[in-house]
Amino acid sequence: MNKFLIILNVMLCFSCTVDYEIIDKPIVFDAQRKELTLEYLKKRYGLIQNTPTITPKMIVLHWTVIPSFVESFEAFYPSQLPNWRPDIKNISGLNVSSQFMIDRDGTIYRLLPETTMARHVIGLNHCAIGIENVGGGENLPLTKEQVKANIWLVNYLKNKYQTIEYLIGHYEYTYFEGTPLWLEKDAAYRTTKTDPGEPFMKEVRKAVQHLNFKPVPTFL
Repeated sequence: MNKFLIILNVMLCFSCTVDYEIIDKPIVFDAQRKELTLEYLKKRYGLIQNTPTITPKMIVLHWTVIPSFVESFEAFYPSQLPNWRPDIKNISGLNVSSQFMIDRDGTIYRLLPETTMARHVIGLNHCAIGIENVGGGENLPLTKEQVKANIWLVNYLKNKYQTIEYLIGHYEYTYFEGTPLWLEKDAAYRTTKTDPGEPFMKEVRKAVQHLNFKPVPTFL
């Protein structure tokens, strides 16, 4: 991409900032969730902390597959993992969540403080800010409004946290195995992911080239 197009991309991105705001809509973070988060950090990653905080090194984009914001929010709201997730329940009772959720119309909600750990990506929760997009999958493709909102939010986060080095889709998380960021202790604990889809990631990445994220590691 030539210099003119890069500058134009930046201008287009920042010209839309007036159209977005972050709406705080917190999920439960009570004593139980705090205890489960600290336990997760200790058992999964070997990190002993007094507070469930992270230093963000990456942004991970997801889809919920759940068709509505209300249902997606309700899925993340409790502290404990519900019984309908037996595939990961034996690893930890901590419920899945993310720091952000973007509705299908592009509305941005903050579910947790940005530097509070959320359970959304194996091996990397200790350093990752998660952005969940409502819907997704074959039956409910993510929207153009969500693409635009993700671009804006990625810009916001990268400019706020200079420690952020990577932007990835959830389907790329295993590429970090063997890197210093990967801390998961159980070699068998992996799940297959496709979210938020390669076309979605391509659109977002194209719009944020000026942020100079590091390339995702590749297998040797």
